[in-house]
Amino acid sequence: MAIRGAGGGSIAVMKRVVALIAFFSLLFILFTSVAFGQVQTRLRVIRASNVGQSVDPPLKELHNELKTLFNFTSYRLLRDENLSLSLNQPVSISAHEGRIIMEITLVGEHKNVIELRIRVNREGKDILNTQVRLSPGRTVLVGGPKHGEGVIIYALSARF
Repeated sequence: MAIRGAGGGSIAVMKRVVALIAFFSLLFILFTSVAFGQVQTRLRVIRASNVGQSVDPPLKELHNELKTLFNFTSYRLLRDENLSLSLNQPVSISAHEGRIIMEITLVGEHKNVIELRIRVNREGKDILNTQVRLSPGRTVLVGGPKHGEGVIIYALSARF
C-alpha cells in the first residue's frame, strides 16, 4: 500500500511539473514573439524647394508641420513606402535614382516609443547619421540632403 501511495503522489507532482513547464513555455513564446515583432513604419520622401507654391495632395496632412519647420514654398512627394522593421535589421531605400541611399534600423522598442537609426549615404559618403524616437501616431520630419534647387525631407511614422 505504501508503494502505491508514493506512486500516486509522484504522478500528482509530475502533473504539476508538466503544467508549470507548459505555462512557462507559453510565456516564453508570448514574450519572444513581442520582442522579435516587427514595427510597421511609413517613410515618405519629400522634395522641398522654393520653386513654385504647390503641395502634393498626399502631403496636405503634413503641410502645417512642414512649413513650421522648413522655409520652403513647394513640397512634392517622391516616394511613399511601408516598411516592416525588425530589431537591428537595417532596411535600405533608394531616395533618388540610386545616388542617395537611406538606411533605417530599429534599434530600440519600448512600450510607447521606438528608436530608429537613420543613415543617409550619397554616392558612397555618409551625409546624415542620426537617431530619432517615435511614438505611435506621430510623424518625425528629418531634413536631409540637397536635391536640385531644394532639399530632401524624410517623414517617418509608425504603428506598434
